[in-house]
Amino acid sequence: MMKYADHVYRSADDRLDLYARIYDAEGPPLLLMHGLTRNSADFEALAGHLAGKYQLTVPDQRGRGRSEHDPEPENYNPATYAADMFKLLDELAIEQVVLIGTSMGGLIAMVMAGMAPHRASGLILNDIGPDVEQSGLDRIQAYVGALEPFANWEAAAAHCKRINIDAFADVDDGFWMEFARHTCTLRPDGRVEPAYDPSISEGFSEDSANVAPPDLWPMWDLLATIPLLSIRGATSDILSARTVAEMQRRHPHNFTAIEIQNRGHAPMLDEPDALVAINVFLQSLES
Repeated sequence: MMKYADHVYRSADDRLDLYARIYDAEGPPLLLMHGLTRNSADFEALAGHLAGKYQLTVPDQRGRGRSEHDPEPENYNPATYAADMFKLLDELAIEQVVLIGTSMGGLIAMVMAGMAPHRASGLILNDIGPDVEQSGLDRIQAYVGALEPFANWEAAAAHCKRINIDAFADVDDGFWMEFARHTCTLRPDGRVEPAYDPSISEGFSEDSANVAPPDLWPMWDLLATIPLLSIRGATSDILSARTVAEMQRRHPHNFTAIEIQNRGHAPMLDEPDALVAINVFLQSLES
């Protein structure tokens, strides 16, 4: 695993201590943002591939990983996360950045680029777009939220496999143990639990806009001048091929799309095809 520095900063509303991994380098800055129930560990493989060539900032959004939980669950929404990210970039004196987002992280990236397009030199969206399929949201709603702690890491890995097996058709049991160690945490009593605040699930039951804004197409249209790479899991139930085609139609000049075979929602971004596409995209930005 590549070495990184721990960085703790105050949230945009000055209420919480938030955490980010910093992989320092002389190269261009990238901001890597994880999905709904994930955290900065989600990008360990991609960080290992990019570190040394790029300055990587990999945060835990509020309520995840090593960032504090928010006692007001209504703050678990893309607009609040985007404000936190701008606060982080300002603190690190990063004026312009490539935004890389998986699922919810991609929604945050789109919100940020819509709010301040001059600060986004490019976007890489991992299995997310302006239209989110309800079937995928329903699937996520079925498992996100409060769970009884798992007895051990093996039980946590079995749970991760059970709820994600359809998205990863060609992996072994070692993959699921690593998946569990990235998305769960060890409790003082020796049991294991998901590394997120169960209250993030309230966005589904009270206001789905907290999870996915209802209509991002107008914001998408504002991003026409920003280079974009879309990465889709070929069997994704969140991002449809139809949505990707419409994204392409509206962005005919600055848009590249690829599909990752044997992946649903969402690719890990360590797949060879994903790494090649990311390399080519980032190199095109530099040139």
